[in-house]
Amino acid sequence: QEAERKFETLLNRLSHPPSFTTVRVNIHLASVQHVKDLLFDELQKQFNGLNVPILQHPDLQDVLLIPVIGPRKNIKKQHCEAIVGAQCGNAVLRGAHVYVPGIVSASKFMKAGDVISIYSDIKGKCKKGAKEFDGTKVFLGNGISELSRKEIFSGVPELKGIGIRMTEPIYLSPSFDNVLPSYLFLQNLPSAVVAHVLDPQPGEKILDLCAAPGGKTTHIAALMHDQGEVIALDKISKKVEKIKQNALLLGLNSIKAFCFDGTKALKLDMVKDAEGKPPFLPDSFDRILLDAPCSGMGQRPNMACSWTLKEVTSYPPLQRKLFTVAVELLKPGGVLVYSTCTISLAENEEQVAWALRTFPYLQLQPQEPQIGGEGMMGAGLSLEQLKQLQRFDPSVVPLRDTDIDSLRDARIEDMIWLANKDCIGFFIAKFVKCKST
Repeated sequence: QEAERKFETLLNRLSHPPSFTTVRVNIHLASVQHVKDLLFDELQKQFNGLNVPILQHPDLQDVLLIPVIGPRKNIKKQHCEAIVGAQCGNAVLRGAHVYVPGIVSASKFMKAGDVISIYSDIKGKCKKGAKEFDGTKVFLGNGISELSRKEIFSGVPELKGIGIRMTEPIYLSPSFDNVLPSYLFLQNLPSAVVAHVLDPQPGEKILDLCAAPGGKTTHIAALMHDQGEVIALDKISKKVEKIKQNALLLGLNSIKAFCFDGTKALKLDMVKDAEGKPPFLPDSFDRILLDAPCSGMGQRPNMACSWTLKEVTSYPPLQRKLFTVAVELLKPGGVLVYSTCTISLAENEEQVAWALRTFPYLQLQPQEPQIGGEGMMGAGLSLEQLKQLQRFDPSVVPLRDTDIDSLRDARIEDMIWLANKDCIGFFIAKFVKCKST
């Protein structure tokens, strides 16, 4: 009963965006204060002079927090409407405009310049190009159409730009589309904690085993002052391009990205060949980040519960395969950080318990900074061990509405506390490899 109630609470939390937008400052190119000032001017423009505070996180010096205003109750629904896909809808709830590929249907009389209401097709039931839709849909706010219905569904594949510009979103978040792209990286708070926990040092050789789109990779390189070597692997070539683009945009030269399957990254023969490319010899890296592929059950907002049991249970074996490779590639004395953006025990604490049983020379380490809660019981770990884990579970905070008046009276400590709790679901474990294997 208790577990069921908790799961209900969690699903409810996951259907709402976190209460803060988190951005990481690229400290390699600019100071936090300089970027904060630039961002303040940008928000003034976006919010028509509305005074929304920007907070610097006290324990993550390179992270800025912007409170999300909402849900706003008094938005008038329009006669003309557009339906967007669930993923597009989730992006809108976090401040994005609507891009043409995300539009599934639109009222038959919709013209460019019309004020329209936007809804998310959370169950994926709306037919592309439909003129009306009576299925389950969630109101996201109002916007102004940049194109007519005819243009949107003309079948021209080149149409990729903004289709609807959001003017009255139900959650007011800044749009970061092309905003200070070399200075800022939009990143969830726990994701920004990971690189700090890894604590990379200048001159080290670091591996990011499942790196796309490169948020954590670029954070690692920035924390090392771009000195050393950061190897980033991902098995999907389009995603590897994204890592390279992000490294270029943020001015980081220490990153080398390869399209390569992390499960095959360990070189089994000792024959010397392509230097610096995967696969790699055992004991090659000072620190390794395994931000593992997972069921993603911590991502927010997520309104559609689309997980199948088969899918959820497919991740632990893959995570163990990757973990085994990571342990082999790590130098004795090296640090391995394992993280996921899910809240399931099987992909988190149970994996830690498995790792400690399987690799007796691995030791759990306390984490710095410790921002999340401790690990969850049920996997056979001691209380001492649970304290060394970080689990971010958004169901621990009550859902609350934020309006501009409540922000004026809020204490900074309370806002930071809320940002630390009301984020995406996430998990972090830190290990050190003791002796040579």
